[in-house]
Amino acid sequence: MTAVLSEVLDEAAVRRALGTVVDPELDEPITDLGFVRSVTVHGGAVEVHLRLPTSFCAPNFAWLMVSDAREAVAALPGVARLVVELDDHSDSELINRGLAADAGYRGTFGHEAEESLDELRTTFQRKAHTAAMERAITALLRADRALSEDAVHDLVLGDLPAGAPTTEALLRRRSVLGLPVDAAAAVLVHDDGTRPGRAESAMRLRRARSVRISMDGNAHFCRGLLQTRYPGSDADQVPRAEDRSLLPLLVPSKGPTS
Repeated sequence: MTAVLSEVLDEAAVRRALGTVVDPELDEPITDLGFVRSVTVHGGAVEVHLRLPTSFCAPNFAWLMVSDAREAVAALPGVARLVVELDDHSDSELINRGLAADAGYRGTFGHEAEESLDELRTTFQRKAHTAAMERAITALLRADRALSEDAVHDLVLGDLPAGAPTTEALLRRRSVLGLPVDAAAAVLVHDDGTRPGRAESAMRLRRARSVRISMDGNAHFCRGLLQTRYPGSDADQVPRAEDRSLLPLLVPSKGPTS
């Protein structure tokens, strides 16, 4: 009989599972950001502690991150007992108690849970797609100086370099939102997947660029805050992926120079 191999439940496996969880606002894995404080595994018992750059990060953001982390680890084979806790947050006690009791967001925060987390999650997924769209377009403009921003309106996914980090990131985010990923689909689109009019395209790209710059700046700022709050935590942070350059992905002007 052929043995069926399964992943061993150890710290590495738990961290891989946590690597699938992204900060909802920054759109980066919590493992890359250094938000995983510790992981301990003893047999089937797993304990995970998470941390954030400040004690006053929005409770709804914190809940999304912690509950997603718990769900990701709970799906691993062999987990018999699981504790996932958020440390040093103003609502740590409330969040940890609600998570342990499977009370859900509304059951944990009661009347304070005014926002729908599904709507909030969709908002962040749309922002992540917008930023990925701008990165892919700008990377193409930088690689092909003969291509002008006026031509962006006509770009389709098949025009993007296959396998490039910016292309793959965009396709992943489109899939999450249920947007088309076939080669003939327009690259520059609104949140609902419709292509802007030719006259609107420049403004849509400009707004997408502002979203991307804001997200990149926030991520850089949060990494720095975490290092300040937890000295040595920079060792737990992973350099940003190739599609997330810290330098502004601006396209040099093709206009006349003085």
